[in-house]
Amino acid sequence: MTGTATTTATETAAATAGTDGAAKVVVITGASSGIGEATTRRLAADGHRLLLGARRTDRLGALTEELTARGATAAFRRLDVTDAADVRAFIGAARERYGRVDVLVNNAGVMPLAPLDALTIDEWDRMIDVNVRGVLHGIAAALPAMRAGGGGHIVNIASVGAYEVSPTAAVYCATKFAVRAISEGLRQESPGDIRVMLVSPGVTESELADGIEDPAAREAMRAYRAVALPASAIADAIAYALSQPAGVDVNEIVVRPAASAQ
Repeated sequence: MTGTATTTATETAAATAGTDGAAKVVVITGASSGIGEATTRRLAADGHRLLLGARRTDRLGALTEELTARGATAAFRRLDVTDAADVRAFIGAARERYGRVDVLVNNAGVMPLAPLDALTIDEWDRMIDVNVRGVLHGIAAALPAMRAGGGGHIVNIASVGAYEVSPTAAVYCATKFAVRAISEGLRQESPGDIRVMLVSPGVTESELADGIEDPAAREAMRAYRAVALPASAIADAIAYALSQPAGVDVNEIVVRPAASAQ
């Protein structure tokens, strides 16, 4: 399923997409809420051309309609990041629509926390599939497209859980440690053509915790989220990295609430 976007003055002005300081073609996974939605709004305001992906196409459609009514250039497509073929088709749709792919924001993620002895194996598998395989699927699909266009920028959303482990979050943190390792490996393997940024948010307003079914973990997360960043703070960090000139690669940003030790 794809959305429609009208040709606008913004799109016309973006004819030099991919050059520093000009509009870029950005694809965003998990764009229907939270950090993904906030990033969509910020990058649309900055004049970038967007393809949005998520499973909830009703939300994507409403967001795309709102943005295009304001003159932004955006479209959407249903996306399951656990399906490698679906991710390839998503990147292909961006290339078909806009002619290139400059930026991938690997944002899709899940966080069903529970103690290890709860033995929630299905939830473990889901976190690994979305949080790790989903990132790898995005990289595998985007790298050839970016290199065909002369370069690109991959932004992986991790967490402060990529640096520390807390009770009920062992598997979630393991997936974010993996995203951190993958990002650093890709950075070292890319001789300047692919810039790589790891964004690690502290507690942030989102729907990420809505999938926690374990009562103790849910209660702990409610207390943990007493002080939370707006998702727009993470979107601003991403926009900052994308605005840098070609010779500057912002590799890691950790963003925490100032009033929180977490």
